[in-house]
Amino acid sequence: MSDSIIISGWDVLDASHEALRQAVSGVPAGGWSLPTPCEGWSVAHVLQHAAGDQLGFASALTGEPGPAFNPFEPTGELGGDAQAFLEDALRRSAGAWAGVDRQAAEVPTPVPPHKLAPASGMAACALDAGVHAWDIAMACGGPSPLTPEMARPMLEVARQIVEPLRAWGAYAAALESQPGDDDVTTLLRYLGRDPHWTPAA
Repeated sequence: MSDSIIISGWDVLDASHEALRQAVSGVPAGGWSLPTPCEGWSVAHVLQHAAGDQLGFASALTGEPGPAFNPFEPTGELGGDAQAFLEDALRRSAGAWAGVDRQAAEVPTPVPPHKLAPASGMAACALDAGVHAWDIAMACGGPSPLTPEMARPMLEVARQIVEPLRAWGAYAAALESQPGDDDVTTLLRYLGRDPHWTPAA
């Protein structure tokens, strides 16, 4: 990793940030307009949304300004270096989480219920980065960046926060589980994603 990358010290969050970083670095030339598992959103839309959400978590923790755009209405116009755009958001998010008191009763979050135990808040932030890393990787024909070690805490917090977010359109309805589902596919189905999605599907 580059010396400029800030590590939060939370393993799941750092792994999710790295997954998103690698997914974005794997977008091919001309790939920003590719469709993703997020219906109606291109790779550029998903990146803009994902970066905005990381800024939202950082803002909730530090009180600093959040994204200058609505992450839930991304324009898909990145306006420059996509990797630098993402890296700024990841640095701010990781830096904010690095300063969290892990013994605190709760920390503020930008998602309902707007206050969570530190480990749960971190997992919610990681969930957002990790699932959008998956979206971008799938859109570009890459391998899944999610691991069972990431998926387990993500699923635990997803079951705490996702239902209200479905009403906002942030997540589709959960898909029915299937025999043989592992930790990653269970998480994806809960988030309304087909684990076998492809751009041609």
